[in-house]
Amino acid sequence: MYKTLISLRELADNYTRPNWVLVDCHFQLDDPDVGREAYLRAHIPGAFYAHLDRDLSGPIIPGKTGRHPLPAISVLAETLSHWGIDKDTQVVAYDNRGGAIAVRLWWMLKWLGHHAVAVLDGGFNDWQQAGHPVDEELPQPNQKIFSPQPQPEMIATVDEIETIKEHPDKLLIDSRAPERYRGEVEPLDSIAGHIPGAVNHFFKHNLGPDEKMITVTELKENFSSLIGDTQPNNVIFYCGSGVTSAHNVLAMAHAGLGFARIYPGSWSEWITDPNHEICIVDE
Repeated sequence: MYKTLISLRELADNYTRPNWVLVDCHFQLDDPDVGREAYLRAHIPGAFYAHLDRDLSGPIIPGKTGRHPLPAISVLAETLSHWGIDKDTQVVAYDNRGGAIAVRLWWMLKWLGHHAVAVLDGGFNDWQQAGHPVDEELPQPNQKIFSPQPQPEMIATVDEIETIKEHPDKLLIDSRAPERYRGEVEPLDSIAGHIPGAVNHFFKHNLGPDEKMITVTELKENFSSLIGDTQPNNVIFYCGSGVTSAHNVLAMAHAGLGFARIYPGSWSEWITDPNHEICIVDE
């Protein structure tokens, strides 16, 4: 069972197994159709396509939700069943962005109680460059029954985030780029800044120049210095819309430091309430 990352070689040796399901998560925030177009041109044989907006997110409610609200559990379970995922399935998610989108599916499956899910380290680009097979053929669904077992303890609600500064035993971590955290720029949301009390750990710091995860030793050093003696279930990550924050959860788990939580609504939900305080770093 692969629970965090899987290497190119490990996937190449196993991806044709009947109880394995691959999911291509190519996506580009500024052009939502690019990912599916890339998938249709070439993907790992047998892989299904997961669209971040349509398959891995629920409907946006203006003024109430963030950009990528969690879908209804029943709807997500139908999608997973259509892809042929049940309790005995090993799932592998991949993208072409260092796992930045694939982690969404990884986290969502964990949230629904499915542990046998991993992200391809290096992603599709490395797979293709290594000479492993790709094709354009769309897979035939092998309908199964996915029975969700929700894990609500994996989620931090907005009510909890509102009082985070009153709980020194909890640590809120912003997973966005430092300049977004500081409020210098905001390319996606209408307001810049960060949630009061949050510190910053950009998810891309988990990756090397080759967009593969850095070593377990490096991850342990980075996160240990960041979280100190905070218990893993009291570490809460957020980002712009609840997607890339899962990369930090994955990195911590891969390093053996436990399973942190996510505030799914993240910054794009936080700013929908005019009563919420906003912090900007004034250097």
